[in-house]
Amino acid sequence: MPVEKASIAELLRLASMLEGVSDSPRLDLEVLLCHVLDKPRSYLFTWPEKALDATSSQQFYNLLKRRAEGEPIAYLTGEKEFWSLPLVVNKATLIPRPDTEVLVETALSVIDKPDARVLDLGTGTGAIALALASERSGWQIMAVDIVPEAVALAEANRQRLGLNNVNVILSNWLESVAPQAFDLIVTNPPYIDVNDQHLTEGDVRFEPESALVSGDKGLADIRIIIAEAKCYLEQGGCLLIEHGYQQAGAVCHVLRNAGYRQVSTRQDLAGRERLSLGYF
Repeated sequence: MPVEKASIAELLRLASMLEGVSDSPRLDLEVLLCHVLDKPRSYLFTWPEKALDATSSQQFYNLLKRRAEGEPIAYLTGEKEFWSLPLVVNKATLIPRPDTEVLVETALSVIDKPDARVLDLGTGTGAIALALASERSGWQIMAVDIVPEAVALAEANRQRLGLNNVNVILSNWLESVAPQAFDLIVTNPPYIDVNDQHLTEGDVRFEPESALVSGDKGLADIRIIIAEAKCYLEQGGCLLIEHGYQQAGAVCHVLRNAGYRQVSTRQDLAGRERLSLGYF
C-alpha cells in the first residue's frame, strides 16, 4: 500500500476496507490511529486536519492491511483492556474476552474471606488473576501457565500494574504447584473441539491453538482440572470453570461424579451457560 500524506479525517474514511472483517470498522480505524499517534480518541476529533508524517503513515497503513486480513486489533496494538485494567497482549496467549469478566464477577461473589487463597489455572495474560487481585488486596493469588512466554507476559502485566498479591509460576495445570489448600480455583482452559468450525473464523485464527483446543470433544483438560483440583481445595472450597456455551451439562455431570457439591452454572453476557462451579 503506497504511503500518501493524508489527514486524520481522510484516513478515517478508509473504514470501507474493513467491512466484512470487523463489526466496527470505524472504531478499529480510530484505535489504530490513536495507537500510531499515541494520542487519545479525543485528539482525532479535535485535530481532524492534522496530517501524519511518512513514518506514522507507513505504520498506520501496515496495521490497516493486517487488520483487513483479519488480525485482531489487540495483537496489532499490543494491548487489551480487561476489567478496566490495561493488559499487554501478544500471540503467545489468548486475547481476554468481555465474557470472562463474568467469571471474575462470580469469583468475587462466591468467596467472602478477606484473606482467601486463590489459584488461577492457565492464566495467559494474567487477566483473571490480576482482576481479582485489583479487587481484593488481601487475597493471595497464584497464577500458572504451561507456556513460558505466557508466564513472562503475565508477570510483566503484574509488575506493570503493581499487584504484589499475585505470584506467577510455570506449571502444567497443577503439576508444579506445591501441596497446599486454596479457597478458590478458577480456570478458563482450552475447551474447543479440534473439529469445531469456529477455529477457522474470526480472531481465533490468529490465537495459539494450544490455548483453545482440547481433546474429548473439548472436555479433556476440564476433566483433568476437575479431578486434580480436589486435592488442592480447602473444605468447602470452590472450583469455577469457564467453558463452551454448549458444555454446561457435560461439565456439571463431571463435577457431580467427582464428588463436588452445590454444582451450578452461570450465564455469560449473551445469556448462555458459560460457567460451571462446584464446592468440595
